[in-house]
Amino acid sequence: MSEQLRGGRDLFGSEKPEVRLPEELATAVNAEVAGASVEALEALAEENPRDSGVWAALATRHLTAGDAVTAYACARTGYHRGLDALRGNGWRGTGPVPWDHMPNRGVLRAIGALVSAARAINEEEEVIRCLNLLHDCDPAAAPAMRLLD
Repeated sequence: MSEQLRGGRDLFGSEKPEVRLPEELATAVNAEVAGASVEALEALAEENPRDSGVWAALATRHLTAGDAVTAYACARTGYHRGLDALRGNGWRGTGPVPWDHMPNRGVLRAIGALVSAARAINEEEEVIRCLNLLHDCDPAAAPAMRLLD
């Protein structure tokens, strides 16, 4: 049975403390906004491969260039690095990860990039799973990234 898009948050997530990642995991958040080149983002990824935001930014650049497979690989890397960061900071698979805390945006953007890349390669089950994860983390995240348009 395939997963369905949920309208409500995870039943247990609201009872857990918010996860607020440390500033050092947010090096690429501003790089995405500033429109950094693929080369600059690759250099940033080599400098700090734990930064899920840089992988999200690379995925976005590759999607824009029409390279969905590379975008998917970058988004997947960012997704996994982001889950590692969340777990390393107390997250246990559920609970709030606020969009308004800037260092969290790298992880949330990586999940969002995986939504977009999965759509591009017609991987609909992953789209739903990642949208549900974003909604569980913070219902404001997907709309802020315009993933529901």
